[in-house]
Amino acid sequence: MSTYWPWWAGAIGLALVTINHTLITDRSLGVSAAWDRVLHWRRERELERMDEEFADDQALAEALAAATAEHFGTGTGASTVPQAPHETSQPLEADTESAASERPAATSLRPAPLVTQAALLMSIFLGGFIAAVASGRFHLRYDMGPGFRDLVTADSTTMIALLFVGGVLVGFGTRLAGGCSSGHGLSGCGRLRPVSLVATAVFFGTAVAVSFLLWKVI
Repeated sequence: MSTYWPWWAGAIGLALVTINHTLITDRSLGVSAAWDRVLHWRRERELERMDEEFADDQALAEALAAATAEHFGTGTGASTVPQAPHETSQPLEADTESAASERPAATSLRPAPLVTQAALLMSIFLGGFIAAVASGRFHLRYDMGPGFRDLVTADSTTMIALLFVGGVLVGFGTRLAGGCSSGHGLSGCGRLRPVSLVATAVFFGTAVAVSFLLWKVI
């Protein structure tokens, strides 16, 4: 732990974390979404309780059918599927079953449980803390280091203001893109999702352009 890991070891470690998170939770890995849900844990707990009431897709479909029948004045016991003549085939029921089997389960579309995402955030903090202590690099800092002071500003008030504005822009961009570097760059790109590939290319390309502008132009 005296030196940083080589780049390939870090890449393997991130890949293993992403794969294990997906296999265990059946959800994509995302830090910004987890942070937002943990901050609003009361609202999220209420949503989870509501989701538990409709966890069974078949029961939900039957409840919706009964409510529809009651609203339009039809009997709940009557079939809403039009009856075909006896001499003709009835592929509608088979088509419905096949379409239902092809649909992703509703549980896979819901976010990971709140406890899981809270554990993810705590693990990131504890992992970084343990690595810093074990390598002998842990110490409290109240600025961004000499590189930031030389390149941007050395004034503490201006530094705090810039970091605050930068944090707001990061949060806005994350919401606008529907994910952050972990959600799109790790999970999304690992699953070859087009939106994640485009989003990752945009925010990494922007970061490269801004870094080049700061170092070479300004």
